[in-house]
Amino acid sequence: MKAHLVRDIGLLLLSSAIPAFALTPSEVFEKVKDSVLVVKALDAHGSPKSQGSGVMLPNGKVATNCHVVRNGERFQVGRGKEFVSATLHAADSDKDLCLLEVNGLSARPAILGQAVTLKIGQAVYAVGSPKGLELSLSDGIVSQLRGTAPPIIQTTTAISPGSSGGGLFDAEGRLVGITTFYLEGGQSLNFALPVEWLANIQPGKKKTVKGKSQTDWLARGTALWERDDWQGLLDWSQQWTRADPGNAVAWAFLGSAHNGLKRYTDAIEAYRQSLRIEPDFATAWYNLGGIYVKLNRYTDAIEAYREVVRIKPDDPEAWYGLGAVYVKRNRYTDAIDAFHEAVRIKPDHAEAWNNLAVAYTLTGNRAAALEAVQELRRYDPGRADMLFNKIVPK
Repeated sequence: MKAHLVRDIGLLLLSSAIPAFALTPSEVFEKVKDSVLVVKALDAHGSPKSQGSGVMLPNGKVATNCHVVRNGERFQVGRGKEFVSATLHAADSDKDLCLLEVNGLSARPAILGQAVTLKIGQAVYAVGSPKGLELSLSDGIVSQLRGTAPPIIQTTTAISPGSSGGGLFDAEGRLVGITTFYLEGGQSLNFALPVEWLANIQPGKKKTVKGKSQTDWLARGTALWERDDWQGLLDWSQQWTRADPGNAVAWAFLGSAHNGLKRYTDAIEAYRQSLRIEPDFATAWYNLGGIYVKLNRYTDAIEAYREVVRIKPDDPEAWYGLGAVYVKRNRYTDAIDAFHEAVRIKPDHAEAWNNLAVAYTLTGNRAAALEAVQELRRYDPGRADMLFNKIVPK
């Protein structure tokens, strides 16, 4: 019965949240439009070389991507008919973030948010100048958070050529990221760099990277992961870990490649190496827990999922995963507590309501089980009917 009713646990770390004071898209645009600018890179004679977007920061600098200004000898920032000269203030080409110094430009500084507080499923808005079309707004959601905190933001929000260096804003109009790249041929695979990285870019830190940047590694790795090209991801991640052995994200991608190829021992070691570098890497703990479940190593899986809920106590999928493993270990009271946490955080979590009803049934508490079934019926009536018939057989 337990094997029949308890669903398998997936490997992707998912969560969702709705901002407490969400604005409408038009209200977000009105709040941020005076902060987003056009950035032009010119040659020595003033001829255009490239163009992108930028965002005015509270410190008076304009943030953009380094690849927007990489080939320029002179720079201009502005919008409409108002453009002023700009100079390169600081750069970190490994993170693809540059700061420009501007004077005499009428622009309103963006209000800063935090990428680290974002949740998967949360609404976000990109404002930039794709193909020179100034102040273009696109909307979407956070579809994944890549890497350690603060994470690179994967979003369904459209990003096009010319959007690079623009702003990604949350539903309260706070800047949470700098839009950076998109993957051609992928569906809604767009990325923004976390706003927290800007604080670490200091004058004189004009870092020239030999080989690939962090965003280069991540972009290719994500494209291979999205295509389930596990052998390609294995080859790429092995190159990445050799080039940057202290990068926890690189080792996590290597773990995902081994996992996709069903090389579970190698996957565990890769995730463990990622966690040796970054002990609070919640996604690595979560994926490690999923592998332990596949191997029936339930004590290890419980340890891994408990690490996730320690790091991210508001993550419903982590609580759900923990509860499912408790059921497998016949720890039904602990499972009930975990499933209650999952539905408290995410009331429409149908799988958690389903398994909560199962756990109550296994403890003999049919009344509580039927209450959980009633909640399940709100989100998945068909599953609720099937479960009701098992609890109350005709």
